[in-house]
Amino acid sequence: MTKNLAGGCLCGAVRYSAQAEPMMVGNCYCTDCRKASGTSHGTHAAIPDSAFSLAGETKAFERAADSGNIVIRAFCPTCGCAIFSRNTGIPGMTFIRVSSLDDPDQVEPQITVYASRAPAWAPLDRSKPVFDLMPEGGPGAVLADG
Repeated sequence: MTKNLAGGCLCGAVRYSAQAEPMMVGNCYCTDCRKASGTSHGTHAAIPDSAFSLAGETKAFERAADSGNIVIRAFCPTCGCAIFSRNTGIPGMTFIRVSSLDDPDQVEPQITVYASRAPAWAPLDRSKPVFDLMPEGGPGAVLADG
């Protein structure tokens, strides 16, 4: 089933839509996601680039991940809202910030990564796979193995 995901930034200058079922939805407690989100973690929905359309201008910040891949985090230059990211090690995928969805209940996290970096006060959902760091092959590999 194809989902129609829509979202945008706080001020409304950036809007997007995605016509796809997310390939993966995950919580990440790495230091970069924590700092970029301003809270305990980031939640991302992986969508094929071909299903993602963007209206409005974003600015981007690039930084190397633990893997050495470059993560490009896009945000609204007016209100600073995080919108999506891309990873050079996972070409063809856009990682929507679930917090920017109009209806975040359309998706549900399936996995947690970098749990070892979560603040002690952060609740972790242990009913789904939880990894202290990034699993070998990334979170998609874990979900594909079922």
